[in-house]
Amino acid sequence: MATTTRRRSRSNGARPKLKPRERVEVRVGRVMASLPPKAQVKLSGRPPVTLEGQTLAPDIQLLLAMMERQGNPPIETLAPPAAREAVLHQSQAFAGPEVAVKEVRELQVDGAEGPIKARHYVPPDAGGPHPLIVYYHGGGFVICDLDTHDAPCRLLCRYGGAHVLSIDYRLAPEHPFPAAPDDCQAALRWAFEHVEELGADPNRIAVAGDSAGGNLSTVMALLARKGESPMPNFQLLIYPVTDFANPTPSRHTFAEGFFLTQSEMDWFNQHYVLSCGADINDPRVSPLLVDDLSGLPPTYICTAGFDPLRDEGEAYAQRLREAGNRVVQRRFPGLIHGFVNMTAASRTSRDAVIEMAGSVRAMLATL
Repeated sequence: MATTTRRRSRSNGARPKLKPRERVEVRVGRVMASLPPKAQVKLSGRPPVTLEGQTLAPDIQLLLAMMERQGNPPIETLAPPAAREAVLHQSQAFAGPEVAVKEVRELQVDGAEGPIKARHYVPPDAGGPHPLIVYYHGGGFVICDLDTHDAPCRLLCRYGGAHVLSIDYRLAPEHPFPAAPDDCQAALRWAFEHVEELGADPNRIAVAGDSAGGNLSTVMALLARKGESPMPNFQLLIYPVTDFANPTPSRHTFAEGFFLTQSEMDWFNQHYVLSCGADINDPRVSPLLVDDLSGLPPTYICTAGFDPLRDEGEAYAQRLREAGNRVVQRRFPGLIHGFVNMTAASRTSRDAVIEMAGSVRAMLATL
């Protein structure tokens, strides 16, 4: 399938226009993000939050307080189309000014049942060819898209020194499991077939994703090990969901008050797997339950200290190590789920994403 190499800019409508109230919130948020930590904690109206020996980052504590004061309806109380619209506008407020890369192109790639949208970010680094990272966005398999994850993809491209191909896979409940992994697998095959057209290195093709996208990334590696698609050379898993069947202690400890809630996770699960009668023990749903995790590519897994998904992400890292795989696991102790989408409102989050991208750059350089 031929690609469409249309350069992306704000003028073509890639970013939705913010409402007046949202523009004010953006300005206020950026000012508050720049305040000293003690002032941020004071403005949150609460003492410093410490759990399990970890202290919540002051800018995250203030951000959570600001979101609570806005009084927006919880995502799980909305119909999926309305939830997607709400999250899109929130992502624009949190994203900040566009991070410069060499070029951004809108593409169509193969999905399981026809073409799907993708977005190609070209790194500004001289030389090359540079690695290719096939990126699957988070959002519980129900919400989010190319635009909600534009900011983290730009940061990963710029500071990771890699091409990034962001995939707009089909979402539940309109397209429940296994539509998402099927689309991601077809898109990964397309990436391997067209890597040189993208100007990337055919010997360094990685998969990456956050949350649901982290799940999809590691599922791609597991399917490749079975010979169903080419094996990626590397995987970046950002607070991945790895086990739908067995709630971990962190799911209980951080079930409320830290952005991702238990009721929201239940809403995602209902739309993605339960409504269609899928087996939550299926390895394409719960990769942590796979008996043998040997023979998988080098992996960087990052988790957040105040994230319900923390323990299952770290358990997956441990299982990969025990199976003999090369693994780097990094916990950002003061952060919450979704921090890769909060880089304009939280300096701590931005620093974490840049550190993560730098680590990925270093690991890809060794392949």
